[in-house]
Amino acid sequence: MKPLLTLVFLSILPGALLAQTADDTTAPMVEEVILGDGVENLNEFVWVKRPIIVFADSPADPRYIQQMEFLNAQIDELAERDVVVLTDTDPSAKSALRDKLHPRGFMMVLIGKDGTIYLRKPLPWDVREISRTIDKMPMRKQEIRDRRGDS
Repeated sequence: MKPLLTLVFLSILPGALLAQTADDTTAPMVEEVILGDGVENLNEFVWVKRPIIVFADSPADPRYIQQMEFLNAQIDELAERDVVVLTDTDPSAKSALRDKLHPRGFMMVLIGKDGTIYLRKPLPWDVREISRTIDKMPMRKQEIRDRRGDS
């Protein structure tokens, strides 16, 4: 009986894994949008993604926690706007991002696809507010026109 159950289980498992993989490809994955720390050079995102960098002096900072909750709650809105989220919660590491952007405590920075800094905020921002800012950017307006088929 055990070999029969094992055989049935093993025959069902690959189908379940394939179904899960198919579902995963249709929805944006958090890992694709939120990269965390370790990125030192923003040049890899120029003309490809809109980086949002979230700085804090500690991962326990309540503003950092709230900002990450805001971003995670509407991750699909960020993915639609080609956003990538980078975090830096270790000021002692003296990262290249900290050297370039000079945060003091908590800071959220939005950078456009062209590499221009569009927004610096000392308090957490809701994805709705961030999306409005992105949607006003000239390149985003062009992306929307291109998607609709306007010239």
